[in-house]
Amino acid sequence: MKNNNIRHFINTQDWSQPELRKMLRLADRLKQGGWNTSLQGKSIALLFLNPSMRTRTSFELGMQQLGGVAIVLQPGKDAWGIEFNPGTVMDGDAEEHIIEVAGVLSRYCDMISLRCFPGFEDWNYDRTDPVIKALAEHSSVPVVNMETIVHPCQELALMQTLYERLGEVQNKKFVVTWTWHPRPLNTAVANSAALISTKFGMDVTLLCPEPAYILDQQFIEAASDNAKASGGSFQVSHDIESAYSGADGVYAKSWGALPYYGKPEQEWELRKNYRHFIVDEQKMALTNNAVFSHCLPLRRNIKATDAVMDAPYCSAIDEAENRSHSQKAMLLTLMELNK
Repeated sequence: MKNNNIRHFINTQDWSQPELRKMLRLADRLKQGGWNTSLQGKSIALLFLNPSMRTRTSFELGMQQLGGVAIVLQPGKDAWGIEFNPGTVMDGDAEEHIIEVAGVLSRYCDMISLRCFPGFEDWNYDRTDPVIKALAEHSSVPVVNMETIVHPCQELALMQTLYERLGEVQNKKFVVTWTWHPRPLNTAVANSAALISTKFGMDVTLLCPEPAYILDQQFIEAASDNAKASGGSFQVSHDIESAYSGADGVYAKSWGALPYYGKPEQEWELRKNYRHFIVDEQKMALTNNAVFSHCLPLRRNIKATDAVMDAPYCSAIDEAENRSHSQKAMLLTLMELNK
């Protein structure tokens, strides 16, 4: 049976800054402690439609550390393929519909999580985040987003790490910079970094090579609204030197140019010109002794140099560790709110 009052963790825009701060404080306490039995007798289904290392490990181990059980499912591999669109004549590869999947897993488990990257065919379709919304619509238990067109779990880990490294983050200059990669990638982490940093009142600059690489307008508008509400600021820049200058934090990620979404050969004609957006020591020297991070995985000497990745100011490993602590805090919060 559907429950329209369920609190899900699909997008941090659905959560207030005080609510998220409370999660982060809990994450800090969990980081200081060891295993406990807070979720004893509870379970979560982890649906992976795409590969993962940090997300899968941190969720599986995190549930164990809280006394719960995590069941990993890979639809199309070790579980039946799933159809997500309503009204579809299912004569393709999918064997069952999300209506039944969500219904069954809701009877088995206390939470369901999903990792499903966009299809890279039609951005007008993917930008609505239809897959995880279909799961949430038909689930009678809380749903967690393990990355779709946003990555809210990464957002929590990023903010926990920034507080650890910078202290209070209000009005600290934070640069979300595009980096080069051999192929166009999902915009999810860039979307999320812009959303969470503006929600917490940072002065945020989105640095990208040219207008084609600006994020979807829904995220630009949300980041701008967040900044107004939190007392921070948000701007887009295509100038490397001014963007890096005086920054307190630099967050790197590669993503595709949305006007060429699903057309990698055409997008390459832009991408091939911007290898110089790599994060290197010269750019970091322009900053205010900034902390540098990345969600990982990262191609060394493509996205960032060895010197940057091995520097004391690089917090990528800290952020990866904090995925576990912040996600445990989020899961405990969901269970408490959905009693």
